[in-house]
Amino acid sequence: MKTKSAATVLSALLYAQGLLGFAGLATVLLKDRAQASSDIVVASELPSGPSLLVVR
Repeated sequence: MKTKSAATVLSALLYAQGLLGFAGLATVLLKDRAQASSDIVVASELPSGPSLLVVR
């Protein structure tokens, strides 16, 4: 009976580790996505006036 309970505990720990890994991966992906979208928002808020480049 101890073998069955040890297997159950091990399965629960592996399941929890998988959930934590998935949450970590989702956090990294969402953070990258949020940074990319904030860069786009900042770029779209630039004024549309004359450029600083001199054209000859």
